[in-house]
Amino acid sequence: MIRIICVGKLKEKYWQDAFYEYVQRIEKYTKVEIIEVMDEGKGDAEYILKQEEARILKYLRPKDYLITLEIEGKDCSSLEFSRLIADCEMRYSNICFLIGGSYGLSDTLKKQSNYALSFSKMTFPHQLFRILLLEQIYRAYKIQNHESYHK
Repeated sequence: MIRIICVGKLKEKYWQDAFYEYVQRIEKYTKVEIIEVMDEGKGDAEYILKQEEARILKYLRPKDYLITLEIEGKDCSSLEFSRLIADCEMRYSNICFLIGGSYGLSDTLKKQSNYALSFSKMTFPHQLFRILLLEQIYRAYKIQNHESYHK
């Protein structure tokens, strides 16, 4: 099962439509659970990170393989990402992706991560990034199953 914990909500209908389209596609291969925690808004970064951390910690499970999405993380190709998911599924019942808010993730959450993943050194809007992650997860399953889509 894939679990995605995100800070914030998708507000615009077009993001929601894209989001649900990819969730539906992925569920052909595995169950998907989406958990949205409230974002703290703007203000003191340290305070906000602590507040969001407290909300996120309620949903982390010790037996999940936790992949944090971080600018400082490792980058990989779609093929490497597909192998990462396949390897994790053989050893763990759940893969949990964690997407932080405007200020990223707290150091505490980063330390709990099994794998820090970066899609780019660039910064993306939160809502767009969530769609990018889902698309890459979908692509990973297509690759694993030798189905057309990848290229």
